[in-house]
Amino acid sequence: MTVQSDDLEGFLAELEREVRAAGDPAAGIFGPRSMMWRVSRESITFLGGGRAALLQLAHPWVATAVQQHSRSESDLPGRFQRTFNHVFALVFGDLDAALASARRVHALHATVTGHLEEALGPWPREHRYEANDEAALLWVQATLVDTSVLMYETFIGPLSDADKEALWQDNRRFARLFGISDATLPPTWAAFRNYFDATVASDLLTVGAASRRMAHFLLTPPNTLVTPAWRWYAALTTGFLPERLRPALGFAWGRSQRLVFGATLAALKVSWRRLPSRLRWLPAYVDARRRLRGEARDPLGLVAERLVLGALRQERRA
Repeated sequence: MTVQSDDLEGFLAELEREVRAAGDPAAGIFGPRSMMWRVSRESITFLGGGRAALLQLAHPWVATAVQQHSRSESDLPGRFQRTFNHVFALVFGDLDAALASARRVHALHATVTGHLEEALGPWPREHRYEANDEAALLWVQATLVDTSVLMYETFIGPLSDADKEALWQDNRRFARLFGISDATLPPTWAAFRNYFDATVASDLLTVGAASRRMAHFLLTPPNTLVTPAWRWYAALTTGFLPERLRPALGFAWGRSQRLVFGATLAALKVSWRRLPSRLRWLPAYVDARRRLRGEARDPLGLVAERLVLGALRQERRA
């Protein structure tokens, strides 16, 4: 079912009532005691960004929509910045910022419609897709949830069953910011795991030409000084992918890739948890905590953000 503006506004009104009744709109939809903030604050989860993107692109609707409507290939830094500005506003922003971002994302998605260019999985050629379709929205969110938990447990430590249940209930709330109904959402963490694993194993994820093109664009290294780093990240991302999707997306998984993957995991498992929390946490989370204390944005975070975006722009120009 496609999420309409009236559907979204109903969910947003409900969220606003809940947050205002709790008495702290400045803390936003979740707040500092939530599992959403605890997991999302860790910058190591960004190592899984490529995995989440490729899982999304394995869905024919998502891959075709990105190819036909996104400016990723011509403006990757801009796409990166716009996407995470919205995500950080939804997760770490105050109530007004979260609601405003939810409306902007929905309005943008409403323009993303089209037809599949080839028959893939259960869908015939010319099947119509819509970015505001609940099932498609759920899959995109699911890739982020599963990847964030995988990264957290790989590099930081295990999450208890209660932690995962609390995180999923936070994500059910997050889904309302996109208009996804309770009828579509798995009710529990266990149900979410069943949904995710079943989707990965099904033909709902069928790699076509659009998927392979975008995957190649994202993980093929440019011929510059950072080529080794790009290849390292490609090997790491490939290692985290479900086994059946690696050859379909065109990624090698030979001895050299396995060695890189294993060495990276061993090194980061030892070193990452020893870093000071300020170096591990995302600037958006640090800024949110500063906002709640009535302080200005963190200058170190602003510098880090500019450096990352500057590096992306330089490499894509190259």
